[in-house]
Amino acid sequence: MSSVTLCIPARIASTRLPRKVLLDLGGKPVVQHAWEQAKRVRQADRVILLTDSDEVAGVARGFGAEVLMTSPDCPSGTARMASIIDHLPGEFFLNVQGDEPFIQPALLDDLISRWKETKCRLVTAVAKIHSAERLQATSVVKVVRAENGEALYFSRSPVPHLRGIDAAEWVKRRDYWAHIGVYGYDRATLANYAQLAPTELEACESLEQLRFLAHGITFQTVVTDYHPVAIDTAEDLAAARALLA
Repeated sequence: MSSVTLCIPARIASTRLPRKVLLDLGGKPVVQHAWEQAKRVRQADRVILLTDSDEVAGVARGFGAEVLMTSPDCPSGTARMASIIDHLPGEFFLNVQGDEPFIQPALLDDLISRWKETKCRLVTAVAKIHSAERLQATSVVKVVRAENGEALYFSRSPVPHLRGIDAAEWVKRRDYWAHIGVYGYDRATLANYAQLAPTELEACESLEQLRFLAHGITFQTVVTDYHPVAIDTAEDLAAARALLA
């Protein structure tokens, strides 16, 4: 039976909100909430926190987390996981952001189930877009899906374009999907990540997932109603504190 490892990349050198993973949220550091949610995933065999910070490692070990140290030079959570793939147990890996304290365990279980069902190389989550404003927002990454659920493309633009129809009407005419940034990888795909050269599409849209697509590696998708409450700014932290209260 294939084993599953949940990885929580957690760096301390965040630019918009310094030290965000260690900031207090309801009497616990932000990253502890993410870890506790990950520990509730039924199909996960291991939960491992990955960090380049001795301080984060010390705090994490204090609340009971298993920790692996990584290089500070890793530009993304995917790169951080790939850099120590030889030290990670398992055949399938989920990337759970350390600044998402409310990530749903049920969604993570659904991602694992989709991998088990399809044996896909990559899996991620999408949520339906209900408003024209959200569809047009460049901060919301849109996903075009095939009939079998595979992701055909990710974009900051509203896609697909509905020719001859006012853009305000698009969400009333068809389903549009927002990308939810939680990823699952099989071992071979994660191990090969360092060999995938950066691509023009990735640079154009500033979306790392396009590197995989440009190299011919596809994502399976899982539909969810979860909308991330990631903590990137002081306002996000205040909102998370209010939500927890």
